[in-house]
Amino acid sequence: MTDHKDRAEAVDLTSCDREPIHILGAVQPFGFLIAVSSDWIVVRASENAARWLGHADSDLLGLPLSDLMDIETIHLIRGHLQSLRGPDAIDRIFGTALQPGGAPFDIALHLSGGSIVIEAEPSVFEHLNAGNLVRSMVGRLQQTVGFDPFCREAVRQMRALTGFDRVMVYRFDPDGSGVVIAESARSSLEPYLGLHYPASDIPKQARALYERNWLRIIADVDAAPVAVLPQRDPEGRPLDLSMSTLRTVSPIHIEYLRNMGVAASLSVSILRGGKLWGLFACHHAEPRHISLERRTGAELFGQMFSLILESREREAETAYEASSRALHDRLMGALASGGTSLENITGFLDDITGIVTCDGIGVWVNGEITLRGATPTAEEFTGLVRFLNRTATSRAFATHEIGAVHPPAADYTERAAGLLAVPISRAPRDFLVFFRRELARTVTWAGNPEKPATLGPNGLRLTPRKSFEAWTEVVRGQSTPWGAVDLRIAEALRITLLEVILRLTDSAEKERKTAQERQELLIAELNHRVRNILNLIRGIVAQSRSGTDSVEDFAGVIGERIQALARAHDQITTTNWGPGSLRDLIALEAEAYLGETADRVRLQGVDVLLEPQAFSTLALVIHELMTNSAKYGALSQAAGQVDVVWERDGSDCLVIHWSESGGPPVKPPTRRGFGTTLIERSIPYELKGEAEITYELIGVRGRFAVPSRYVRPAPIVPVAAPRERERALERDAAALSGAVLVVEDNMIIALEAEEILASLGAKAVDMAGSVHDALRQIEAAKPSFALLDVNLGSETSLPVAVRLSALGVPFVFATGYGESFRIPPELGAVAMIKKPYTADTLRRALSAGGA
Repeated sequence: MTDHKDRAEAVDLTSCDREPIHILGAVQPFGFLIAVSSDWIVVRASENAARWLGHADSDLLGLPLSDLMDIETIHLIRGHLQSLRGPDAIDRIFGTALQPGGAPFDIALHLSGGSIVIEAEPSVFEHLNAGNLVRSMVGRLQQTVGFDPFCREAVRQMRALTGFDRVMVYRFDPDGSGVVIAESARSSLEPYLGLHYPASDIPKQARALYERNWLRIIADVDAAPVAVLPQRDPEGRPLDLSMSTLRTVSPIHIEYLRNMGVAASLSVSILRGGKLWGLFACHHAEPRHISLERRTGAELFGQMFSLILESREREAETAYEASSRALHDRLMGALASGGTSLENITGFLDDITGIVTCDGIGVWVNGEITLRGATPTAEEFTGLVRFLNRTATSRAFATHEIGAVHPPAADYTERAAGLLAVPISRAPRDFLVFFRRELARTVTWAGNPEKPATLGPNGLRLTPRKSFEAWTEVVRGQSTPWGAVDLRIAEALRITLLEVILRLTDSAEKERKTAQERQELLIAELNHRVRNILNLIRGIVAQSRSGTDSVEDFAGVIGERIQALARAHDQITTTNWGPGSLRDLIALEAEAYLGETADRVRLQGVDVLLEPQAFSTLALVIHELMTNSAKYGALSQAAGQVDVVWERDGSDCLVIHWSESGGPPVKPPTRRGFGTTLIERSIPYELKGEAEITYELIGVRGRFAVPSRYVRPAPIVPVAAPRERERALERDAAALSGAVLVVEDNMIIALEAEEILASLGAKAVDMAGSVHDALRQIEAAKPSFALLDVNLGSETSLPVAVRLSALGVPFVFATGYGESFRIPPELGAVAMIKKPYTADTLRRALSAGGA
């Protein structure tokens, strides 16, 4: 029989990472929560809301918010909602009475799903000017010199602001564990400074929430949570409280805090580059609630601390990177001018060693080994190269613990514990490898980091540690970790070495010959496809004449139909003219019309891939359906929705059902235009499928069948992360405040770009058709923004981009190459839009900030 010890060893230590802490369905009792629909009807409420609002009826669901709050308060809330930007945006209102003559409340607002979430707590009157206070605190921070004094001053300031017994700066390590690097606490408390905590103490999903929501308070660990009712909406979905300020606490975390002797806590996130770097962790031995205004000041201080921290760390990285770049440039100049081949690179090892901080270096070229400094032996290095051959050839590979990925390396950690491997050829596999020695260190944990398991009614359960007594561990087999700056330097070295060596070896000639043959094949194929596209567009132009009343309408209809084809073409060419996703096709078309409300088009079905011919045909059909719905059907109304459901029938054909609801009463069309003809005839005619459209009073219904030969299963892929929302519109105005430069060698496209920019608010637009002309105009008058076509015939616009980057002028690339064009890394992050582009496409690129 398996004993308890064996069962404990089988516990999945990642189970805490799957606890749904954002949908616990309750709030803390020091405030209340109400969620309302877009028409301001209460759809959810915490059980204590009626008591806080002085409402006789405890059931608030279904009531208009105006029955519960003063109309002026609702008006104020509406105004603040207007300022919310992005999926995780929040806003707060301080000292506002919810009813005439009532006590003042502090209000926190955010959006969750389709609901407006309103959280309120009693306002605490205190003479607090958060802006002036935080400015003073930041001023003291900026006077510190060095990292440790900077963090020590930060915890002192945070403790003075919040009044908690203990305030710590807690920094996360790459593996999710963390360490207390600064602390300010009452003198009677045992210090936590220097203690490490395992990753399981702050599970993965909690770390993800800290990246989204900067502020978290637990006012009283013994307070009973208040349920939010109903727990699930009519569709069975719980309320996502990720951005809530009142969100209740996981029972496991409550137990953890009690074991630490903590009765109240406050956490403020520290982010670097949008990723969680650490936390301000505040603990109190007694229940402690501080006002929302004071918590907001703590949040603002945390954000300012994050910005200063990132700035200081980047300064150090920039200095290191600049020094390495200077050595790199001198080395590459010597290699290129001397005509050095790959075999002779060993003569430059002393110079290469200075580019990346390391203790040793090894080179493997055509089976020949050269070692310098602290490295494995030649035999050990050979085994290591065989391991590296299994890694990707297109980028550098780094690890600070070789033994964890290559067990034989455990035998030589005193010489080489970490490596940074740079592939320097494509065939055969040659490597330049930097090594770092073992850095043995003693880690002091806050108690044994292994989580105990106990037997309960639901089986084994992980429980928080009850002892936090210092527990030391000597960590061996690891080197100083390789930082992001090390990887950037290594990648630059890899690219440059490949460029120099390819130019000086026979393989470069072979690649040129192969590329020429490939280009000839592509030109022939492109010629064929361009003719087909031109014939298709000619047909669209001819058929679109009827049904439009003006030149502007005619141009708009043609433009929208061609843009639908372009979106379909982009999806097909992304997979090298392979099948495209049906789900992506419909989602992109919905987003083009509805933007952030694209979820009004609800998709259901297992995704499938459509062959290019069927994909282009479906693209036009879906475009016409979406256009008609947006103009005349369900999507023309705010509450309207479209359900698109697809399935495979008995003959394995793909059957797509289109159903509209919530729109105006439907009237069958009195005449058949080209759009209706496309919907009804293109699938039967081009794919030998079926199409049926009915105009029911409550909404248009459609059924389309695509033969199985055009359909194949789609691979299962992870759900993509939500796209980043557009940034503030003020950036658009700044970019278009002066003269805008358009670099485009096609006059028609240049003129259209000028019209688009003018419609977006550009004061003046200058055009250049060559690099020489563009650089001349830039030197004459620096533009405020530039739109650069990548291919200018016999040259590219990259020299113009380099000059604009040096002048700090934002710019965007426009290209017809799709995903195949690679922006040089020295230009940094540059927005790129695909041709043909529209005003909306260019506006999004402007909002993203360009280069």
